[in-house]
Amino acid sequence: MSTEHPEDVPQYWAARLRRAIAEDERTTEMGVRVDIRADHVHLSGEVACDARRAELEQVVHELAPDLRVHNDLRVAAVGEPTAREELR
Repeated sequence: MSTEHPEDVPQYWAARLRRAIAEDERTTEMGVRVDIRADHVHLSGEVACDARRAELEQVVHELAPDLRVHNDLRVAAVGEPTAREELR
């Protein structure tokens, strides 16, 4: 029989961190993937800018200071269209 508390299970921590980054006013991100392996948190997905990428990492550090964060978030290339779109 396991002596782990349910809140200590990696899936619960991942869900808690996903909820926090979705609800924190600095981040409000829904599409970020959070995986926990041992004492490592892996963030992946796309964000709009470098500042958002850093804010997400900060939120995770605040909630789980004992876990190492691997920030694999990519900044999406968003810009003005380079050509005119033709609708037919």
